[in-house]
Parts: sequence; C-alpha cells; structure tokens
Amino acid sequence: MTDASDRPARSPRHRAEASYARGEETRRRIIEVAMRLFAERGFEGASTREIAKAAGVNAPALQYYFDNKEGVYRACAEYIAESSRAYFAPVVARTEAVLEDPAATPEQVFGAFGDMLDALTDFQLLPDDAEYRRLFIAHEQVGHAPGVLFALFDSTVRPRMGEVSARLVARYCGLRPTDPMLPMRVMMLCGQVMVFSLGKRTLLSKLGWDQFGPDEVAKIKRAARDHARVLMDSWKQS
Repeated sequence: MTDASDRPARSPRHRAEASYARGEETRRRIIEVAMRLFAERGFEGASTREIAKAAGVNAPALQYYFDNKEGVYRACAEYIAESSRAYFAPVVARTEAVLEDPAATPEQVFGAFGDMLDALTDFQLLPDDAEYRRLFIAHEQVGHAPGVLFALFDSTVRPRMGEVSARLVARYCGLRPTDPMLPMRVMMLCGQVMVFSLGKRTLLSKLGWDQFGPDEVAKIKRAARDHARVLMDSWKQS
C-alpha cells in the first residue's frame, strides 16, 4: 500500500490553475444569477444580499469579485455586450466579404442581409437567457439602471452591424449611402424581428404559440425575409 506521503504532490501551478478555474466558475455563476435578478427587479430592486444568496456565495465573496452592486451590474452588462459581439462577429465578417466583392450579385447581397436578419432573430429569441437579456436591456432603455450597456454596445460590434446593414440595403436598392432615409429604413427592417422579443407574451398569445422554439423562429425568419424583399424591391432606384 502506498503511503500518502509517497504520492506526488500537485504542483503549485496545478493548484493555481484549479483555483483559477473555480474562481471563474463562481464569478460566472454570480453574473448569471445577478443578470436574472436585475432583469426581474431592476437595478434598485435587486440587492447584493439576494444575489449572493441565490448564487450560493457569501457577501464577502461577491465583494471580492465585484466590489459592490455597481460592479456586479457592470459585469452583467459586459457579459451581454461580449456575448453579442462573439455571436454577431462571424456573420458581420461574412457580410463584409460580400460587400467587398464587386462581382457579388443582387441575390447574394440580399442573401447577406437575410443572414443578418436570421442572426438577429436567433439571438433575440433562442438562447436560454434571451428573456433576461431583453428585460435587462429594457430597464436600461427606460432609465432604471446605471446606463452602461449601450456604451459597451457602441464600443463593440453594434456600429459595424449598423454600417454593414446600411451598405447592404443601399447596394441592393441602388441608394446613396448618404441617403437620409437609409438609417430609418434599416431600423424598420430590423425592427420587424425585434418586436417578437419586446412583445413576447402578447405575441405568443395572439399567434397561438406556446414558445419561440426552432420551428416558430424559422417561420419568423421566413416572413422577415419576405417582408424585407418586398420593401427593398420597392425602394430600388430605377
């Protein structure tokens, strides 16, 4: 039988790596719980004590990772902004490749815009935390939160998404990139899928659906492309 003292001890590096992994897991768990509570109750309504309890940590642990409630909130906003960047960056890159191709056909250009709509629809409706992200953003929009999320959005992928979408619509329709109506038209095209997230309960009831699952989301994406085609064809310059 091998004596415990004869067993190779874990190196300081391995212990440090294990400790770091546990710390990251704890930090992520706190963020997930906090995002849910901030979404449900707003910034003022969610306390650090409730967040710590729901995450299974004590108050000093929460302070260790985030300092205070503002720090927890900012970490949640950074998580939302970073997950958005990681999700949309690939489709934005593919779309930019289409725009950089002078030989791209109108159908390829429209298809690239349709891919942007598809990605927006999926991200709004399918992830498990989509509802909490939606409510978190809604609190920011009405001023019931510190207001850091949209600054983070504007420093990541959102400006690229807006620019690429406008270029696609302009190229397909033969519009000037400086057309003053272009930004509003892009917002209206994208807004047709975002409304399903903003008015989720009402829309599910009116449509007779139980959820926005893969089948329902596929129907929304098909309808959004059909509507975009009709509108963008009507905007074409002769």
